[in-house]
Amino acid sequence: MSPDDQVRLTGHSSWKHSLFAMAFPGLLPDWSNLQVLHRNTLPPRAHFYSYPSEQAALSFDRDQGNFHSLNGTWKFHYDPSPFDAPAWELANFTSWDDIQVPGMWQTQGYGHPHYTNYDYPFPVNPPNVSYVNPTGSYWREFDVPEDWAGQQIRLRYEGVDSAFHVWINGEEVGYSQGSRNPSEFDITPYLLSSGEKNTIATRVYQWSDGSYLEDQDQWWLSGIFRDVYLVPFPESAVVDLQVNPEVDSSLTNATLRVNVTTQGDAGPLQIKLLDPSGNAIHQWQDASTAQYAHPIQSAQLQLWSAETPTLYTLLITFGGQTISQRVGFRRIELKDSNFLVNGKAVILYGVNRHEHHHLSGRAVPYQAMHTDLIRMKRSNINAIRTSHQPPHPAFFDLADELGFYVISEADLECHGFGAIPNYSAEQWTSDNPDWQEAYLDRAIQLVYRLRNHASIIIWSLGNECFYGQNHAAMSKWIKEFDLTRILHYEADYYAAVVDVYSSMYTWPDEILRRLQTMTDKPHILCEFAHAMGNGPGGLEEYIELFRTQPHLQGGLVWEFSNHGLLKKEGDLEYYAYGGDFGDEPNNADFIMDGLVLSDHTPMPSLLEYAKVIQPVSVKLTEDLSQMTIINHYDFNDLGGLEASWHLVQDGTVTEAKPLDLPDILAGTNSTLSLPLDRSSLTTEAWLVVEFRLKKDTLWAEQGHIVAWDQLHIPSQQEQLLKETTAPDAQVPLVPQRPMNIIHSGTRLLIESGDSVFGFGLLQGNVTWTASGIDVFERGPELAFYRALTQNDVGGSGDNNEWNRARVGELHTQVRDVTWQDQDGIVRVNYKVRVAPKVIEWAVEADLTYTIDPNRFGLTLRVRGEFVGKNAPSVIPRIGVLAVLPVAFDEVSWFGRGPGESYKDSKQASRMGQYSSSVDDLFTYYDYPQENGNREDVRWLQVGAPDKNTTVQVQMRDTPFSFTARRYMPHDLNNAQHPHELKPLNMTILHLDYNNNGLGSASVGPPPFDKYRCYAEPFDFTLDFTKL
Repeated sequence: MSPDDQVRLTGHSSWKHSLFAMAFPGLLPDWSNLQVLHRNTLPPRAHFYSYPSEQAALSFDRDQGNFHSLNGTWKFHYDPSPFDAPAWELANFTSWDDIQVPGMWQTQGYGHPHYTNYDYPFPVNPPNVSYVNPTGSYWREFDVPEDWAGQQIRLRYEGVDSAFHVWINGEEVGYSQGSRNPSEFDITPYLLSSGEKNTIATRVYQWSDGSYLEDQDQWWLSGIFRDVYLVPFPESAVVDLQVNPEVDSSLTNATLRVNVTTQGDAGPLQIKLLDPSGNAIHQWQDASTAQYAHPIQSAQLQLWSAETPTLYTLLITFGGQTISQRVGFRRIELKDSNFLVNGKAVILYGVNRHEHHHLSGRAVPYQAMHTDLIRMKRSNINAIRTSHQPPHPAFFDLADELGFYVISEADLECHGFGAIPNYSAEQWTSDNPDWQEAYLDRAIQLVYRLRNHASIIIWSLGNECFYGQNHAAMSKWIKEFDLTRILHYEADYYAAVVDVYSSMYTWPDEILRRLQTMTDKPHILCEFAHAMGNGPGGLEEYIELFRTQPHLQGGLVWEFSNHGLLKKEGDLEYYAYGGDFGDEPNNADFIMDGLVLSDHTPMPSLLEYAKVIQPVSVKLTEDLSQMTIINHYDFNDLGGLEASWHLVQDGTVTEAKPLDLPDILAGTNSTLSLPLDRSSLTTEAWLVVEFRLKKDTLWAEQGHIVAWDQLHIPSQQEQLLKETTAPDAQVPLVPQRPMNIIHSGTRLLIESGDSVFGFGLLQGNVTWTASGIDVFERGPELAFYRALTQNDVGGSGDNNEWNRARVGELHTQVRDVTWQDQDGIVRVNYKVRVAPKVIEWAVEADLTYTIDPNRFGLTLRVRGEFVGKNAPSVIPRIGVLAVLPVAFDEVSWFGRGPGESYKDSKQASRMGQYSSSVDDLFTYYDYPQENGNREDVRWLQVGAPDKNTTVQVQMRDTPFSFTARRYMPHDLNNAQHPHELKPLNMTILHLDYNNNGLGSASVGPPPFDKYRCYAEPFDFTLDFTKL
């Protein structure tokens, strides 16, 4: 860059004549100039640290290396525009605020976070952005280690959002943009003499022309959000390296190819390769070349995969410094319309991962990142898409070590152009040649930095940028530079320049159609099962497709984490989403769409995903005499696991016993006899088989349950399936007690022993008092509505129909009431019509309450049908509602538990006997919604310990589901954050004969047909017993 260019575009390089001291509006600023992506930055290189010795290099601890951090407290000044920012030479830095680096300035009290899914939150006029452009000015002093004297000193920023200029000691060094890519500058000429204090100043602009390419469904946040540090490069040093571990087609031999770029000449280049145990298996020294190739024989070769992430260590010494690089040998190729890793068509059981932390935004602490990846590994996840930008470099070290297949994505999305009418979205940037260099820059930065990581098996050209010639240019460059990986980009629908067909939120029937018509390349779902709130449902069906369709190689759930930011208002703390900071426009809670909460507490959906993708499963044979153990691993046999079994029956759990496993190779199965005598079973039972780690791993300790299954085994007694009964269900008959029927106006009272049942003759309200204690304050009565989930209200969600039919506004009209006393048994029969206002449709039902003096309780039979042309085809639930006093706060049940479950999301819930308080049944989602259901319940008891009273519920001839909580459905619907929920002084009990599944209709399909609650005739009977 010539001095004239510098003056023309950014002003002179001194404090006094910087751009920010010029007259407004000045010349075209760098941050709105497509011709300026970087100024004075060094060429991109692989990410590595150098060390003073081999021993230090083997620690892989950068603090033991040639590294000087500038993280910490900086002085900071915030302004609404670069032209309002203080002139550096006039600034009184001591009066500036303190700010933490790394960090986002919005999470530290400057400006406010802004969330949009894809709408640009600034006027759209690419490449220009407004001069009203929030700006942060950073300043600090620093020392250069004395023993670095005489070396080239580089300043490296790992991530700055969205663009910045940098000055050292008052002299402008350069400019860069591309928020999630590093920028490196040679600052040697600008440094003061050894021992003197140096100063660094950085001016960061919230918006730049690069912001049009960073529209990635996340918070718009700004600042220096990754590490800033100095690294020395001696006169003779390694400045770049490329490692290609090539494995031949036999998978038994390999060649390690290393290309080293050096500067200077300080004697021979020394290379040493250590095996996974740390033993040197080759040493090489050559002064004349920086290209190295070494064969690895079969006896020395251990392949890397996500299942066995075996890593070698490469040590490169030159110029008195040593670089350590982990190396994984694996072969990636395309063959027979599949992509293969080490000869196997692997299945990706993955997640999409944005970088987000609930306190610091995109400035994610290392420990939080490490915890996330450990949790993923323990949840059987084997693949991560770095949506939609490169994460912190430490992420890839962890992925290499722990074992993940990574789709590494360029920092590129311009989805917002699709929201602009009367234009074709791709014409703005993706198919506009003026933007080609900006696109290429993001591809080059991606690949250069990360090319040495074994975990990366796929490069991705970005996300939701439509498709144009600039993607073709990116593809061409990457394929010429790196032949060892495959290429992905979902918006290249016909895979013209990439190697894999990719789609998002594709319904199963459409997946099958694509597989039949697009047969020349592998398929993946780069996003599926939108994990928004309570959901997704139907995961099991997708996994079944992955495992049965040869060219469908898996998918990645959207997404791993909710993106709430902790907001404090006085003593109140809650996780905020779009609009909570006054940000307009916004997409509200659409940012709450992960498998873990904003604080990364696992949600039921993560447990469900871990279960359905587990690497081992067990199935009963059709005759129920044997079980088949299926190994879903791509490479591993089951030798690393130990198995055991136990029996769950009638609320009891037998002692676990070991199960001898035969040799079951990857992708095979074996059938064994059941380890029990079925003839001894007097009731239905569940055989539980568990598979645990034999040894500690990097991600879990010995004994960690990797997989489990529960097999339902009916009884072999005369009755094929005898119901599981509660411990106290068989209430002894009592002497017949006198019944007293009192009809007074609109109220009918029936006295039976110590119980009094009240029946409203106009509105149908029912009450029950026993021994002077209120049992039912209201109900049981018909219930067809539930609180909404975020998936219910999505694009294809059922709430569209429910709103039309006003399902949440139903009113009960009693058409007729009759009662009779026959042989001392009283029956009260209601004929009711349940209907909304405004629109014509209804449920016509008979409710028959039976009071038997020989039992402590009542029986309710419910029969009904949906009538009217406007009746919805699908209903939230079919069941009854009962309101109990708040004292009834303890619940026990036999069914699925301990956590919540729904028809299409219950595989992770084991059948068994459980107990809980009512409050602990509640699942606190970041956005309140339907929650807390338990499926496949055989019996339920709700107790009031202080009253020494318990009510037991069973549904005859079929399992049922229930919720018990302190809120009515509309209380959940009306709250937008958990703190807005105000618990009622009662226990609300829903008992469901049927209810609707969850689906993932926020973006994707509604519940599949077999999980829908169709508005069809119903007939069920409930027994209520006071114990």
